[in-house]
Amino acid sequence: MSLFDAITHAFWLLFSGDAALWHIVWVSLKTSILGLVLAAPPAVFLGYVIAMHRFPGRRIAVWIAQAALSLPTVLIGLLLYLLLSRRGPMGGLEWLFSQQGVILGQMVIGLPVLLAFTLAAVQALDPRYAETAVAHGASRWRVMTTVLHEARYGVMAAVISGFGRVISEVGCALMVGGNIEGQTRTITTAIALETSKGEFAQGIALGIVLVTLALVMNGVLVLLQGEANTAGGRM
Repeated sequence: MSLFDAITHAFWLLFSGDAALWHIVWVSLKTSILGLVLAAPPAVFLGYVIAMHRFPGRRIAVWIAQAALSLPTVLIGLLLYLLLSRRGPMGGLEWLFSQQGVILGQMVIGLPVLLAFTLAAVQALDPRYAETAVAHGASRWRVMTTVLHEARYGVMAAVISGFGRVISEVGCALMVGGNIEGQTRTITTAIALETSKGEFAQGIALGIVLVTLALVMNGVLVLLQGEANTAGGRM
């Protein structure tokens, strides 16, 4: 099959509603979104705590949070594989080669992104937001919600960046999910498989979906940044 034929077939798969292709997209979106939903609360909370409090070892915590961004996803996949394997400490869950395992992997991958971006967003805020809330007798919970509301654009950027990282990774999803057709096959693992088989049409079609998702998410991020700049200009 020539490159032109492969591209033509790829668009045919996209617009004909090919069930196998769109199921792969659905599995990718499901595991990525659920992984982020699970990662967001602890990541945002820890980012806020590290940014707003002074405690022994804070610099080490910041260093670890930032260094975790560089962890290879295949290494995370290896660690989770060992944990979830039958002889591993989490083997009783039977999550290896399942969607639950992939979701766990996406959660672990997305958490450092959300944590680091939230930390940076809160640190960049004017400290008078928190001081004013405390002066008005706000509780700790109210102070936190006030600060995070003011840092909402940075937190949203963290979520969007985290989504981009988890949906585009291949190493962890392949090792923990096993690339099982109809169960754990994601966009990236399917692209890798189809390319290795020399079947490029589905790989190109899934690549187009992945690029489209990236463009849409980054478009949202640009809009949020524009709103943040507009809001900042009014103050």
